[in-house]
Order: sequence, then structure tokens, then C-alpha cells
Amino acid sequence: MSVAIYPFQRAVMAPRDLVQQVNEWVNAANLIRSENEALQRQRIELAQVASHAAQLAAENAQLRRLLGVTDTVAQSAVVVEVMYEPTNAFTQRLVFNKGSKAGLAPGMPVIDEGGVVGQIVRVTPMTAEAALVTDEQVSIPVQLLRNGLRLIAFGGNSPGKMEVRYLAANADIKEGDTIVTSGVGGLFPAGLPVAKVTSVERDTASGFARAVCEPLAHPERYRHFLVLQVDVARAESNRQEVDSGGSD
Repeated sequence: MSVAIYPFQRAVMAPRDLVQQVNEWVNAANLIRSENEALQRQRIELAQVASHAAQLAAENAQLRRLLGVTDTVAQSAVVVEVMYEPTNAFTQRLVFNKGSKAGLAPGMPVIDEGGVVGQIVRVTPMTAEAALVTDEQVSIPVQLLRNGLRLIAFGGNSPGKMEVRYLAANADIKEGDTIVTSGVGGLFPAGLPVAKVTSVERDTASGFARAVCEPLAHPERYRHFLVLQVDVARAESNRQEVDSGGSD
């Protein structure tokens, strides 16, 4: 009898078995989907960890290079980190995470391993604002490394550039010349790399020439810089003495 009714039992149970099988497929698919999502999250987290580790390694390498710079500059220095970059179409500035409490003062030079980045222009107890060498308000006493010709380099009229203005039309300056700080004025120690001359425009009619320069420092690449703790008060006193002709 049971043999006779078996086909009928199978027919009755078939929908139940199909539903059970479909549920198993759905559960398996959901499990696979969950596992894939977990693996995807893990992959993203691992990528973030790797990226953070690479960033830390790059920052550590740059800090080591900065500390190496202090060995070549006979000047005490403070390591600073960029907090933010003020949005202003007319100035090029960086704001750092240390200020007067760390011994920073307006006038102090800012450098990286490539050369001069800029100059501190404003401080609070906990922060400092620096104008980049490409800022129009910045001027630096410099000289040509090739022949010692002393000049003044200004922030350029073109973004990311510097200029040497009011040169004699026959001045011995040419494309490719390296410009370094001259030490004149006492704020910037002599010999710091500043820029490379990219072009020279000579106007024989006016008797003047102008050189366009590319800064050697790269503030856009890094977060950490050195502020050289020069004696700003002494440099200013010396300047005033020179301006007054040495008279009391």
C-alpha cells in the first residue's frame, strides 16, 4: 500500500521541498553576500591602514630630512606643522600650529629641505602665519650662486613665481642660475637655497632687466617645516642703525 501511494506523497511534498530548497538557496546567497560585504569592508579598512602607514612613513622621512637640515644651518629651529591655508586671492600664506609660546616671532624664516619657504608675518601665543616667498609682500636679500651678484627677490606677479626686478639690462644673470640668501639684513642666514632663474627679460630701451624665478622649496608637498629662530630684534636694530647712517 505504501508503495502504491508513494508517488502521491512525493507529489504532495514536492512544493514543500521546492520551497525548502529555494530557502536554502536564498540563505546561501545571503550568506555569500554578507561574506562578500565583510571582505569588501576588510579590504577598504586594510587599504586605509596601508595608506595611513605610507603617509606616516613619508612624514617621518621628511622630518628626518628636516632634522638633517638643522645640521647644516647654524641656527636653532622649531619644527612646525601646517594647520590650514587661508583662502585669499591676493596673498599666499600658511598657518602653523605653534606661535609665540614656542619662541616664534614675525620676521623669522621658514624653510624645508629644498630651501626657503617664506617668512613669519604674524603670531599668536599658539599659532603663526607665514607668507610664502611667492607672496607679493615678501622680499628677500639674495645673491647668485654662480658669481655672488647681490639682488633682491620678490614674490612674483605670476602664481608660484618669484622675480628679481630693476636689474641693469646687462646684468650677469641667466636662465638656470641658482639664487641663495645673501645674509644681508640678518634675518635670512646666508647660503639658503631660494630659487632657480627660469627666464630673463632685458629691455635695452629702459636699461633694465627682470628675471623670473622658480622657488626651490615645495610647501605644497609637505606638512612640516622649520622656523629658524633668528634674532629678529637685533636684525631690526641693525637695519635702523644702517638707515640712520650709524648716528645716535
